[in-house]
Amino acid sequence: MDDERLIEAVLRNRANEIILQRLPEFGLDDAWLVAGSVIQTAWNVLTGRAPDYGIKDYDIFYFDANPSWEAEDANIRRVAAAVSDIGVSVEVRNQARVHLWYPNKFAIAYPPLQRATQGIDRFLIVAAQVGIRPAQGNYDVYAPHGFEDVSTLTVRPNLCSNFSARLYGAKATAWKTRWPELTILPAPDLRDRQHMEKHEKRLDN
Repeated sequence: MDDERLIEAVLRNRANEIILQRLPEFGLDDAWLVAGSVIQTAWNVLTGRAPDYGIKDYDIFYFDANPSWEAEDANIRRVAAAVSDIGVSVEVRNQARVHLWYPNKFAIAYPPLQRATQGIDRFLIVAAQVGIRPAQGNYDVYAPHGFEDVSTLTVRPNLCSNFSARLYGAKATAWKTRWPELTILPAPDLRDRQHMEKHEKRLDN
C-alpha cells in the first residue's frame, strides 16, 4: 500500500469523504483526519467489509496554541454542527492541550506537543500512525512508519514516551473482536523511560 492506494481506500467511506471535503471549512489550524477512521476503513476494504464497518468515531487532530478548554469546546461544538447531517461521531481534539488532561486520565506523563502530527507520533499502535488532510486538490498523508502494518493487518506497539502495555492491550483486544484477521504483537511492559524518550526524540526530529 502507498499514499495513493490509502487515499483511494479511505475515500470509499462516505463519512471520511465528507469530513475531508469539509475539513478546510472548520477553521482549525493544522487539522488532520487520523487513526481509526483512516486505517480501519483501509482494513475494511482489504477484508471485503463495508467501508464503515466497526468504526466507532472519526478523529480530527488540530493544533491551536490557545490551550483553553473553552476554545477547544467551541471548536468541538462547531464541527459537530457542521457534520450533524452525516450521522457519525466526530471527535475533535486540540493537540496543544493534551498534556493538560492526559496524565489525569491515564496516569501517564505526556510532554507538550508542538504540532498536530506529534500527536499522531504518540499513538500506542504503529498502524494507527496515519493522518490525512486535503491539500490543493489532492491530499497530504502523514505516515511516519509507512503502511506495512496497515497492509498486513498487523497491530504492533509504538514505544513512545506515553506507552502503556495495559492501554495497548485493551485497544488491541477491542480491535481484534471487530477484525479477527489482525495479528496482534505482544507489548513489553516497558519501564526504561530513557529508552522511550530517546525513541520519541528520534520521531520528533
